[in-house]
Amino acid sequence: MFLAELQPEEKIAFIELAALIAKADGNVSVFESTVLNKYQKEMGLEDYQIKGLAIDDILNTFQKERSKNIVLTELFQLIFADGVYHDREVEIVQIIKEHFGFDSSEFSDFKDWIDKIKELSIS
Repeated sequence: MFLAELQPEEKIAFIELAALIAKADGNVSVFESTVLNKYQKEMGLEDYQIKGLAIDDILNTFQKERSKNIVLTELFQLIFADGVYHDREVEIVQIIKEHFGFDSSEFSDFKDWIDKIKELSIS
């Protein structure tokens, strides 16, 4: 939805982070795979091969508040793609939340907004 707004280095960092989250529970579902492919296409990274960058290196790429908001918004779509919010995904999101400096209410608002979008797409 908003990934085209990211800078080239942010796009690479985002797809690395998305791949990390998709694999967090040990299994990339067909739903998560579909979302990952959509992300790569949206950012023009169809041929990009995931390198498995460290999460700290990935997160340090995002400096602007708008980029951080885009990352969190898009990641929630990926996380909820398979309908399950796994414990390991929760841990990674907590790391992202703390690194980006989101407070609890702001974070909760993002999550609620994505839940509503998901409900609309199912209807």
